Amino acid sequence: MRSERRLRRLVLPDGTTYRWRVRHRHADGGPCTEVLSLHRDGTVTHIVFPGVVVGGYGHSGLVFDRHGHTVNLHEPRVVRAFVDELRGRGGPVAGDVDGWALLPAVSRAAAATPGVPPGCPPGP
Repeated sequence: MRSERRLRRLVLPDGTTYRWRVRHRHADGGPCTEVLSLHRDGTVTHIVFPGVVVGGYGHSGLVFDRHGHTVNLHEPRVVRAFVDELRGRGGPVAGDVDGWALLPAVSRAAAATPGVPPGCPPGP
């Protein structure tokens, strides 16, 4: 069973390595929040999605908006799309980033990225 605290590894084609994880948190009396944390060279970027509804058809890591943009934060290709989008905007930066602002571009990019090839061994 995978530890929720363990950081997964994402290596970009240029050799840049990120560590990442997904968490689901609750504020006192507030809405649920999904958080994708990216770690690189001592900098931690938290891509936050406050107000996420979990239950019914949803699960931890599933983020969607009313415009049909949907991603599963547990998929490496989705994490790669967030990294690419942040890098295109001059980041990643330390601290919190509004995930809702990134979601439309990331949803389109992740959908266009092929999945793992058949027969590929499982990741870490």
